[in-house]
Amino acid sequence: MIRRFALIAAALLSACQSTADARVARPALWRMADKDTTIYLFGSIHLLPKDLSWHTPALNAAIAKSQGLVLETVLDKDPAAMVALMSRIGKSPNLPPLVDRVPANRRKDVEAQAKKAGVPLAILDQYETWAAALTLASAGLRDIGLSTDYGVEDTLKKSFSDAGKSVSGLETPAEQLGYFDTLPETTQREFLLGILDDQANASKEFAKMIRAWGSGDTAMIAATFDDELKTSGPLADALINQRNARWATWLANRMKQPGTVFVAVGAGHLAGAHSVQTLLAKRGFRVWRVQ
Repeated sequence: MIRRFALIAAALLSACQSTADARVARPALWRMADKDTTIYLFGSIHLLPKDLSWHTPALNAAIAKSQGLVLETVLDKDPAAMVALMSRIGKSPNLPPLVDRVPANRRKDVEAQAKKAGVPLAILDQYETWAAALTLASAGLRDIGLSTDYGVEDTLKKSFSDAGKSVSGLETPAEQLGYFDTLPETTQREFLLGILDDQANASKEFAKMIRAWGSGDTAMIAATFDDELKTSGPLADALINQRNARWATWLANRMKQPGTVFVAVGAGHLAGAHSVQTLLAKRGFRVWRVQ
């Protein structure tokens, strides 16, 4: 189950082309408001096919009313900046070879995936296990017809920027990668094995994610993420629970300021028993589903 986290996290580094047929989606949208403040909560998905249409009238109206956009993070426009950040955070001296960080019967899988990704093992050996895993996952996603160019974040950023509205992030890219950097080595190695296991099924996994997201089926999204929260331990806590708690605090504080903002975070954060809305409800806030 850790593999789906690998797929989601790899979206931070992915760049690929789309060949999907035209489709229409109606993803979930929520609203929380008082007399002078409105916050729209939108469950995003980081990678999408080119021809998937998801801008509904309700969503467009919310975007038009919003004075600013808040994302999980805002990546640097220069891809080289992300590479430099990965090198700064993800590299450490005197690491064992990557093939020695997996069971002996999986070493050939590491070699094969590195060859497919076009990344020499000598380079991967310099990276901490989580960073090497993300590098391999990112390269693997290039083959499945999805792109961050068509994902929610890039599309929304362009819409708000073109309208002269602010775009900001709840976290910095360094903070996001830092969640992986603090994971125990045993969890990092589980993460790497998950990447290796899932390369053959990456397309099917993402197809399921997109179906659930596009239909606004939060129960399906919740089932996936709640299941992983039970089985992935430290990784799930770092990527879901802790972040949801911080974001709920941010949203509660933002409600003290007048105005209207549009907040888009990964759809899994807005579904299930550990969702941001659940945490907000415990603080006394009411969040309405508007789509």
